[in-house]
Amino acid sequence: MPTPEEIEAQLTGPGGPFEIVDETVLGEGVRVFKDRPPNLRAILEASIGHGDKDYIVCGELRLSFAEHARVVASVARALGERFGVEKGDRVAILAANCPEWVIAFWAALSLGAIPVGLNAWWAGDEILYGVDNCDPKLLIADRKRLSRIDSAPARLAGLAVPVVEIESEFEKLWHHDLAASLPDTPIDEDDPATILYTSGTTGRPKGAVNTHRNIIALCRIQIFHGVRTMMRNADRAGSRAPEGAPCALVNTPLFHVSGLYAGAVTLLASGVKTVWMTGRFDPVKTMEMIQRERVTNWGPMGTMIYRIVNHPDVGDYDLSSLRNVGSGGAPISPELQECMRETFPNIRGQMGIGYGLTESTALATLNSGPDLERTPNSVGRPLPTVELEIRGADGQTLGEGIEGEVHIRGPLVMKEYWRNPEATAQTILPGRWLRTGDIGRLEEGRLFLNSRMRDLILRGGENVYPVEIEHRLEAHPDVREAAVVGVAHPELGQEVKAIVVPIEGARIDTAELGRFVADRLASFKVPAHWEVRSELLPRNAAGKLLKHVLTGDAENPFVEE
Repeated sequence: MPTPEEIEAQLTGPGGPFEIVDETVLGEGVRVFKDRPPNLRAILEASIGHGDKDYIVCGELRLSFAEHARVVASVARALGERFGVEKGDRVAILAANCPEWVIAFWAALSLGAIPVGLNAWWAGDEILYGVDNCDPKLLIADRKRLSRIDSAPARLAGLAVPVVEIESEFEKLWHHDLAASLPDTPIDEDDPATILYTSGTTGRPKGAVNTHRNIIALCRIQIFHGVRTMMRNADRAGSRAPEGAPCALVNTPLFHVSGLYAGAVTLLASGVKTVWMTGRFDPVKTMEMIQRERVTNWGPMGTMIYRIVNHPDVGDYDLSSLRNVGSGGAPISPELQECMRETFPNIRGQMGIGYGLTESTALATLNSGPDLERTPNSVGRPLPTVELEIRGADGQTLGEGIEGEVHIRGPLVMKEYWRNPEATAQTILPGRWLRTGDIGRLEEGRLFLNSRMRDLILRGGENVYPVEIEHRLEAHPDVREAAVVGVAHPELGQEVKAIVVPIEGARIDTAELGRFVADRLASFKVPAHWEVRSELLPRNAAGKLLKHVLTGDAENPFVEE
């Protein structure tokens, strides 16, 4: 029986279906897949070959691959003729998961425009910031998100952005010209394809620009992994051929790399039926959907899987169709991993845990199958075409087992942060190495993450950066200073805790303070835990908060003068 290394060499070596070659990308030599589509529109065009097979199932709607392409062509023509959208223009999308989101995305891409996924969990102030930052030719949004902006039409008019409300106006785009052909605007691999926002230490979101090359590289990696898994399982004693056509459940947000790239894009490229859930996550509805549609693939966030495996009625549903479950974002404990295998016995040997960032187009490493069972605390080995280094504070590469900052290189690394050259220069280093800000170590080629950036809070798969919340808290007239830290939570991974010091003579009402935060920030950023202190928070001589001291993880090494 061939080893995993032998299988990978067979697939990626000369003449293999995933042959890897050296090419120059944005001025630097990197390893890439030799056989790949020239741009994302080519993937859309190829998907027409899947004909009347279901591509999108959402509520009562069932849209085939061929129908999807026809609607995309109609919407693309409407975007060009009605709104003047051209190559390089941004088309912002602000909505819950829905077919219109996916169609608008592909329509904008097919024109050579840049779809921008605005975070559907943002509050009104954040929405306005995102719209202003990406400067779109058009905003496509649902009614609920538009309602978060006070006097939305007037405030958006101040940004000079036409708005298409999905519920009342998207149908006109859908039926604009169903006989239209897809656009033929030239698109280069290294043209910007999307902008997705990720929070940064400055407290304001940054727009990560992923190119056509980036997203195609991700698609090829995911398809490679699927082929590799099938080859490995075929050689396992007693293995059976999979039953039923592939069907993927997607209930991760489309404004995230997981929902958009791993969901809408890769599954289209693979000819896989996608089943989309809308509204708040509901474990019962999810189990009903898995059972009814015979779902085979699912990529849940950590909190979703926790709620399924711990649901009292989980045994009442036939979930045996599930064969592949993969996750990332929030850490998954070895105990929860084993609960997943017990709940979904057919995923044993095929479950995967990945690591990546929006800036690395979702992935960099993957731990799956027997390897995951042997090393459940690792996020796996670098994927083909991905180079990974652990570096010290001096920028030098560190040896085996030594903790340092994770750096990534390859065709998955984003082009830049949108209109933010300073942040780009701090994050993309010479040689186009991506400085992740995540702390880890390499052991026998496997990556172990010791922490994400020191202050980062991972709440149910969402990255929460404390400085943004701290700034909001300190804007309150009764707050002298504030610190935000993460506290452990069995389902969400972490929750947000705020430690506040009132101004002299003030009395803190934490409920009112929570509402104050919610007025400007998304609900998942509102602290769930509060601590009011009378003494000043510990800082070093430069004025930086000593959060490890604040949380009791270390003694204060400084003497305040």
